[in-house]
Amino acid sequence: MTPKCWRSVPFLLLLSITSVFASSQSFENTAIVRTIELGGSLVHVTTTFAIRALEDGLKTYTIAFGREEKEKSSWLEAKVKGQQERLEVKELPFDGSKDHHLIEVVLPKTLSLNKTLNLVLESIQTHATYPYPASVGQNEEQALKYHTDLFVLSPYATSVQRTKIKSRTPRVISYTTPQDIEPFMKESAVTKTGATVVYGPYDNIPPSTSSSFIPKYQQPVVIHYFHDQPVIELLDLKRSVEISHWGANLNTEDKITLHNAGPQLKGHFSRLDHQTQAYYKRVAPHVLPAMTLHLPSGIRNAYYYDLIGNVSTSRLRVAPSVPKDKQGTQFSVLDLRPRYPLLGGWNYTFTLGWDAPLQDSASYDRSTGRYIVEVPIMTPILGAVINQEELTVILPEGATDVQFVAPFPGAADALIGTHTTYLDTTGRPKLTFHYKDLTVKQAESIFVSYKVSWAAHLKKPVAVGTAFFSLFSLGMIARRMNLTLHQKKVS
Repeated sequence: MTPKCWRSVPFLLLLSITSVFASSQSFENTAIVRTIELGGSLVHVTTTFAIRALEDGLKTYTIAFGREEKEKSSWLEAKVKGQQERLEVKELPFDGSKDHHLIEVVLPKTLSLNKTLNLVLESIQTHATYPYPASVGQNEEQALKYHTDLFVLSPYATSVQRTKIKSRTPRVISYTTPQDIEPFMKESAVTKTGATVVYGPYDNIPPSTSSSFIPKYQQPVVIHYFHDQPVIELLDLKRSVEISHWGANLNTEDKITLHNAGPQLKGHFSRLDHQTQAYYKRVAPHVLPAMTLHLPSGIRNAYYYDLIGNVSTSRLRVAPSVPKDKQGTQFSVLDLRPRYPLLGGWNYTFTLGWDAPLQDSASYDRSTGRYIVEVPIMTPILGAVINQEELTVILPEGATDVQFVAPFPGAADALIGTHTTYLDTTGRPKLTFHYKDLTVKQAESIFVSYKVSWAAHLKKPVAVGTAFFSLFSLGMIARRMNLTLHQKKVS
């Protein structure tokens, strides 16, 4: 950094502090209600901000995350309550000296003095829970712990705030009781009703992103609860999508490493105990015997194998093809049953693939001469997080002017390379994307567009014809060659 840039740093910091101070005077939170739905690998958080403008001409609203909460949030979306349109979200520069991170939500219309609006922020947290105890017996139950912050941070003053933490069942083992928050309490600090633990209401909270509020009042909250479903993660997903014009085919192949992130098995696995539990339909919650996947409609030639070989214990029900404008209305259903039940701490590596008609995913724009193909990023697995994914899209040989549109800016990188296989001459262009911590909310599609000239379309038949012609030529030459060492003399 040049000396001139260094001299500008104090000015930028002063500008940042001034803007934060100004923003704290521009809105008031009449109410904040946060609802946390506990799960296994995924935790769904919905926060509703009832805001009131204290100035005229306000166009953005600032939301604060605690540092740990921001790191765990893999997906977030802002909307006006009761509306479906997403609002634009802008991330502000991160300041490592602070315990919070700020984002700005662009309001759908400018707010004038004393106007109100209800904003809803949805987020999904990944790797936010952990098993406790860390190991259990095959017939024992599964319990998880979840950590969060007591207060929803905000650069604005808040009249009333409440946090609801919901478990799937009322069997909550323990929860934290807040301490030293009497200035904001009018009722009890925490209550439990059924499967819901409620923190608050807490009244008259000052701007909580200040350096004086967080050390004094902010504190962790821990919920310990029973969870009746397996905690599933995909440690690694390698998806390869190959586009073939000559075969009018779209081939998709997933190489998956599945992981049960629940409590590890204590002792040895008993096949007898597992079969007994399955017979009485009382399989332990930390055991994954099978799962259901929704695959595209109209698929064919599906295959499923692991490191040992083909797995024949699954069932596929194929739905007929539907037009492109009705994609997503029906699915082929795969009841996938691994070769062995997946217990806590165990992994299972397998390959799943299928073919689909290219016309179900592709279109051609005659005015521009471009092909447009829709490529799904992932096959959603309910309740599971994909830790890492490598998505490779292999285009037809001779494709040029390759462009793509990604649904969200989550790709670590997008590389353009070359893929060469049999009967290729110059190789096929390929796109490679890398993602991490994907959730079911991110099961969207990348749209890839490209051009293929008529000459490029003829590369394949020319290559095949050349190969056959060369083979026949070699055969004809071989028939006329005499390779014997001692030739008989003709008398």
